[in-house]
Amino acid sequence: MTRREAATAARKKQIISAAITLLAERGYQATTFEAICDEAGLSSKRLITYHFSSKDELFTAVADQIVADGEAWMRLAIESVAGTRDLLAAVIRANVAFIAGHSQKVRALRQIILNGGLGNWERHHLESLRQLVRLFVRGQGDGVFRAFDPQVMAAAVRASIDGAAPLLSTGLDPSMYANELVELFDRSTRAESRDIGPAHDGSRRGNR
Repeated sequence: MTRREAATAARKKQIISAAITLLAERGYQATTFEAICDEAGLSSKRLITYHFSSKDELFTAVADQIVADGEAWMRLAIESVAGTRDLLAAVIRANVAFIAGHSQKVRALRQIILNGGLGNWERHHLESLRQLVRLFVRGQGDGVFRAFDPQVMAAAVRASIDGAAPLLSTGLDPSMYANELVELFDRSTRAESRDIGPAHDGSRRGNR
């Protein structure tokens, strides 16, 4: 990366970071270019419009960055996990942990979605569902998961994870929430409870 490219990337990161803070703390309408300038310590709106031609373009970049941060978090959490049952548990726990540990980003993303950014969010949401569907299909092929519609189960898992944010904001313990979801979906998906041990023991039939 050249010095110019590095400087451009750093400025974009600075602007996106300021936008996330404002979205989370003040809301969508108050997150203007003027407010972002103040928050980021920029001297002129031109330093924003040079990189982002409109508010929509900036907020698309904000959403993409938050999702990328979440995906990076997930990769670290699940990279050493083998077996589909353990992987499902790890995905649930990592998602809830990200929501609990990055509440500002989660609130900022919610502001974007609630104020017209749903189209951009749908792209990320559908990819998340596709990943869960692939996990369930793989587990069913291994005989670890029972027969069910992978798309329906993926939607149920995703909705349960996404529903964590408002509850965690009231002080609910994220570990407890994650544990309950892991238990719920382990019981809902496993092939035969008498033949397969607890989720934390691993999926023996999936470790091939």
